[in-house]
Amino acid sequence: MNIVEIIEKKRNGGKLSKEELAFWIEGVMDGGVPDYQTSALLMAIYFRGLDMEEITDLTGEMAASGDQVDLSMIPGIPVDKHSTGGVGDTTTLITGPLVAACGGRVVKMSGRGLGHTGGTIDKLEAIPGMRTALTIDQFIAQVSRIGLAVAGQSAQLAPADKILYALRDVTATTDSLGLIASSIMSKKLASGAKAIVLDVKVGSGAFMKKLDDAIALAQAMVKIGQGHGRNTRALLTNMDQPLGRAVGNAIEVVEGIEVLQGKHAESDLRKVSLMLAENMLLAAGVYPDVQSCKRALHEALASGRALEKLGEMIAAQGGDARVVQHPERLGRGACRLDVKNASGGYVSAIDTQCIGHAALLLGAGRRKKEDAIDPLAGLLMRARLGQKLAPGETLATLFASDEALLAPAQVALLSAVTLRESPVQVPPLCYGWVDEAGFHPTK
Repeated sequence: MNIVEIIEKKRNGGKLSKEELAFWIEGVMDGGVPDYQTSALLMAIYFRGLDMEEITDLTGEMAASGDQVDLSMIPGIPVDKHSTGGVGDTTTLITGPLVAACGGRVVKMSGRGLGHTGGTIDKLEAIPGMRTALTIDQFIAQVSRIGLAVAGQSAQLAPADKILYALRDVTATTDSLGLIASSIMSKKLASGAKAIVLDVKVGSGAFMKKLDDAIALAQAMVKIGQGHGRNTRALLTNMDQPLGRAVGNAIEVVEGIEVLQGKHAESDLRKVSLMLAENMLLAAGVYPDVQSCKRALHEALASGRALEKLGEMIAAQGGDARVVQHPERLGRGACRLDVKNASGGYVSAIDTQCIGHAALLLGAGRRKKEDAIDPLAGLLMRARLGQKLAPGETLATLFASDEALLAPAQVALLSAVTLRESPVQVPPLCYGWVDEAGFHPTK
């Protein structure tokens, strides 16, 4: 087998076999295929595409390039939830405890934030003492005992993806649907969950700006999961504004805790979290139908059992569990600024990616993986799509540890919010879901 022949075959529109894809990925890992030839193949894939069988086979080879976690010792069907990235998206801190409180087994391996999207591990590490580096044995033991663990991803999970992603980034091939789906799902398969719920974001703060593209990605990922024996389903949710009002790290943890305390009853964050939790319970077979899931989740929320479960997880991972009753212990940046609009009107658009960039400017995010973040930095959005604002009303409140960071973030935030004189229609919170049967739009 010859890598030049494989490149030529794909360049000419041919279909790559499982053996050819395995040869390529093996060469990526052992150095037998140099970067320049992998880059050429990535470009051929970008222009010619991959069919569903190729995507599924490639994902399997990438998952097998490193450690593959065996979670068979965990009772029941371990379930994972993955978001394609957004702003103010604190759903993991809410759905995990909710599902665990209802008898599910939540196995979540998360990453750190980069650019305008926040990382779950960064948020958790805003809790004093919180440990996110767990061994596999520690991870399995914790899930078996309390039903929930959230830990950082091992460097050896799908290492081929890290190599390919770095090359895609410098060869302008990042937005190939097949490569995106393989990248995400290779890590999910290697993480070992038997049920996977995907939250595919759509809108100005998402990687997928258009609904049709998001549906195509969701369908590809669901087919990959099902093709590898994982019960997989996806929701398509709106990211045309931050999901929660809080954007940052400690500030998002506070909002997540408040939802579990029963606050923010009508918030988008709570609604999406409950939808995801319902699907996690269904995918894991904990309850037979949606109505049973809804009843169990609302009871877990109302009784305080979900909040207690979050406290159990924090304590198990060395964190200060007192924050679940007193989230104010987490604090905020000492420097504060209320950003006000000059004119009145209805909020017609929010550039959510720009909101995420404002949080980064405050110190809440990182441009490079090695950058440090300020857990106390962030912002609290006051304006929401469709809301009518009078002149001089507060759009958002900024928090930073250095006063000099407030002004640049204010400029970014003001540019992100658009007002108009007449009322606007707010897009749906959830566009629908994808399962093995296809896309089902929300009615």
